[in-house]
Amino acid sequence: MLQPSLDKPIQQPHSLFLWERAQNLLNQNSFELNFRVICHHLVNFSSRKNLLQGQSLHAHVIKHGLHAIPLVCHHLINFYSKLELPYRSEQVFHETPHKSSTTWSSIISNFVNNELPVRGLEYFKLMLMNGEIFPDDHTFPCATKACAMLCDNLLGKSVHCIAVKIGFDLNVFVGSSVVDMYAKCSDLSKARKMFDEMSERNVVTWTSLIYGYSQVGKDDEALTLFKDAFRQDIDVNDFTFSSVIRVCGSSTLLELGKQMHGLCLKLSYDDTSFVGSSLISMYSKSGIIDDAYRIFNEASYKNLGMWNSMLIACAQHAHTKDVFQLFGRMESVGVKPNFITFLCILYACSHSGLVEEGKHYFNLMNRYNIEPGSEHYASMVDLLGRAGKLSEAMKLIEEMPMQPTESVWGAMLTGCRIHGNPELAGSVADKIFALGAVSPGLHVMLSNAYAAAGRYQEAAMARKMLRDRGQKKETGLSWVEDGNRVHKFAAGDKRHEMSDQIYRKLDELLVEMERAGYVADTTYVLKEVGNEEKNDAIKYHSERLAIAFALIRFPPQRPIVVMKNLRICGDCHVAIKFMSKCTGRVITVRDNNRFHRFEDGKCSCGDYW
Repeated sequence: MLQPSLDKPIQQPHSLFLWERAQNLLNQNSFELNFRVICHHLVNFSSRKNLLQGQSLHAHVIKHGLHAIPLVCHHLINFYSKLELPYRSEQVFHETPHKSSTTWSSIISNFVNNELPVRGLEYFKLMLMNGEIFPDDHTFPCATKACAMLCDNLLGKSVHCIAVKIGFDLNVFVGSSVVDMYAKCSDLSKARKMFDEMSERNVVTWTSLIYGYSQVGKDDEALTLFKDAFRQDIDVNDFTFSSVIRVCGSSTLLELGKQMHGLCLKLSYDDTSFVGSSLISMYSKSGIIDDAYRIFNEASYKNLGMWNSMLIACAQHAHTKDVFQLFGRMESVGVKPNFITFLCILYACSHSGLVEEGKHYFNLMNRYNIEPGSEHYASMVDLLGRAGKLSEAMKLIEEMPMQPTESVWGAMLTGCRIHGNPELAGSVADKIFALGAVSPGLHVMLSNAYAAAGRYQEAAMARKMLRDRGQKKETGLSWVEDGNRVHKFAAGDKRHEMSDQIYRKLDELLVEMERAGYVADTTYVLKEVGNEEKNDAIKYHSERLAIAFALIRFPPQRPIVVMKNLRICGDCHVAIKFMSKCTGRVITVRDNNRFHRFEDGKCSCGDYW
């Protein structure tokens, strides 16, 4: 039974009086007025999550035979659906003798909105087989949403074809839902084609495509589309802003992100959960964790997405104690964690070496009826591997209830590399080769693992396989934002207009660093070349070029924030500690794993990353 809210009791004397009065009115009113009053009350009870009074009204409906009215049935289905009781809604549906298109739409929506998309599509199929009532502009969006939740592009195409066949494809609501479905299935070409063919578009149409572009990393396209929407005076909403702010976070366009934040304040969207979550993520990814805390603490309502955004922000900035405290606060206010919540916590444990705590939270998932997925196992393997418990990590992999994924084996390789176990790394690499085609990133890890084990022939073979498949290793890039421009650098890059100054600054700084005790560790150069070539290769890595640029351009009081798309190498990590000590500057580097805040020769990660 649904538990009452702490701040909203199920029945208060005043609300009970109103309900008794409403019952008297129901007995006195005409038939038509009676069922319309019932619908009104069901909407009211749904919004207040009042199960007991809703059930009482449901009994009144059955007693007086009003369940035969499709509109009453529709509101009853919605009532139970919004109270997260989808199978009660299903019972109401089957007890209804006359089913309209609205009734069918309600039951499909009921399952989709309660995260049961397969069940929703089963009812969509039953509706089609029924043959008496056809789907309409309320039904199709529910079906396409179910396909999007399943990321089933093929099934989505089938629903789209049915819409075309019965002439609903160009309806603005159906067309927008189709754009949304293709975008969420990452089929951006079809989403764009549908978007361009629509004669009428609404905010959902624009937002769906903007979101789709942002999800696949097409940030420029997402921002261009947002500008087009603004030029056409489209009344964008909080979800539109949320998608654009996330683009700013992933591309670390802090200044643009601040402008979006200002616009949200102006339009009163700043306090919505969608915008709040994306602002927390944007400020965190831009290295400004204090602003992320402020957004979170000032939010009047925090949904699960906002809690998860703050959890991962704390984890990435090594605020591990805050992660545990936030989880405790979540539990105390009755917010139920999901699988993402536990991923955030396991990530925090992994990057802080908290093995026992990680095991505790991994086992805690059972209490919330959450089955650990491959991502959770990858996090546990990462936790054990980083802590040097390599045999325990291998044992966990062998006991997994599903086949180990690339992420799991990648985490195991990372542990082998950190703790200098090239033999085990080579053995793991052999197992990965047996998987067949793997991602370019894992190919590079394989190659590095073989090279570290002195098996250069296998290392060359791994890189050759990458080339033969037409794939390329992701180029390591670092970038800083200066004003309205993002300055990008690659290792040994001399294309920047300030290149001469940057290299001169680095060479001068290297002299100071060596006086302070810095010695380059060339073991991170996994190539068969001489020591001199290794030294040259490592001292001009992309993050060092970006830092040198920032030291030239930024005033002394301005913190330096550098973004990097790959993991920072061990030697650069040591070097930047010396840079911060020799220059007296605070330097923050975000790699693809976490944030490193360097100050006075120390890093926030405690050399554990």
